[in-house]
Amino acid sequence: GSATVTLKLADTATKPINGARISLEGNMSHPGMRPVFGEAREVEPGRYEATLEFTMRGAWVILFHITLPDGRKLQRQIAVKGVQ
Repeated sequence: GSATVTLKLADTATKPINGARISLEGNMSHPGMRPVFGEAREVEPGRYEATLEFTMRGAWVILFHITLPDGRKLQRQIAVKGVQ
């Protein structure tokens, strides 16, 4: 089902980072499943939300593809276990 993913971006001084572009890619932890995708939108300074549609129960990994306002690119990932 659908899940809302919230991400907060801040610099080293904990100041919110505004104006980033963030796309999400969700993958099952085992091969053979199609990935799911989402785009985050900024809902308040430095806070971004996206919706992902998990298509199967189990363990997932979400990859965050982040482009900062100055053009730098980052990638982060988190594990999401026990999707129901």
